[in-house]
Amino acid sequence: MKLFFSHFLRLIILLVLVAAGTFILLSFSPVDPIRAYIGNDLLHVPPEQYARIAARWGLDQPLWERFGHWFWRLLQGDMGYSMLFNMPVASVIRERFATSFALLAGAWLLSGVLGVTLGFLAGRFLHRWPDKMICRISYLLSSLPTFWIAMLLLALFAVRWPVLPVCCAWDPGNNAGTALLSERLRHLVLPVCALSLLGMGQIALHTREKIASVMKSEFIRFARAQGDKGWSLLRHQVLRHAITPALCLQFASLGELMGGALLAEKVFAYPGLGQATIDAGLRGDVPLLMGIVLFCTLLVFAGNTISAWLVVGLNRSLERPDAL
Repeated sequence: MKLFFSHFLRLIILLVLVAAGTFILLSFSPVDPIRAYIGNDLLHVPPEQYARIAARWGLDQPLWERFGHWFWRLLQGDMGYSMLFNMPVASVIRERFATSFALLAGAWLLSGVLGVTLGFLAGRFLHRWPDKMICRISYLLSSLPTFWIAMLLLALFAVRWPVLPVCCAWDPGNNAGTALLSERLRHLVLPVCALSLLGMGQIALHTREKIASVMKSEFIRFARAQGDKGWSLLRHQVLRHAITPALCLQFASLGELMGGALLAEKVFAYPGLGQATIDAGLRGDVPLLMGIVLFCTLLVFAGNTISAWLVVGLNRSLERPDAL
């Protein structure tokens, strides 16, 4: 219980600091929200109407006063109103994250499964050709930017060999309510592959190092002396000590995954939370940007907290006499 309250207090402090810092940074943005909202018709807007729009959006108030009003509404459960989507910020985040969740979950699971599998094989055949090949691939994937991988997959499997859709989350003419599951899955393949490759290399390298260190440990020698060997040894002893650190790294990499999703959604024109973030930034939609930043901060904090709890649980399990 003490650990829970400690993490909760850290979360509150983090959200306040992130909110204040983000609001200050956005106030120095060169994007004029009114100009971005009106567009080319700004030349036909008289100064009086421009001033009324600024007053309605609270842009005529000092910075500290605007932040105070926004923060007070946030404490009451009101995240504000999106100028870009003309609807409450909470509704925009809920709708867009529902679309992004399939992308994030699919990429998170695929990168974890492939990363652990490749890392296991590399650690099992340490310093042999499978290990060398997997390490080279992992280093290459870890150094490539997400948008480059996304564009490469797009050029190969949507243009050169048009076997998968070019963009979007469903076919033209459909929407979130009418699109079939098979249609959604087809549109998810390329974005999920592009995003999963982002973290797969790091997971593979981490798992490889962990398995290599476990194989050299004393309790593995003891298990071998008792007759445990082959795949039975790997399954019952090695994987048991290597899988939890890989899970910790997976949860701790949620922030990197969400950053990669922003670029992947832009390349594939995927109507998720990342695409909404880019649109809000280009159009100066401060309430929506603030809401998305706080929501993403909450998700990243949750991932790091789960990772920390897994580490604590792992240490306690390994301290038990029957852990070896």
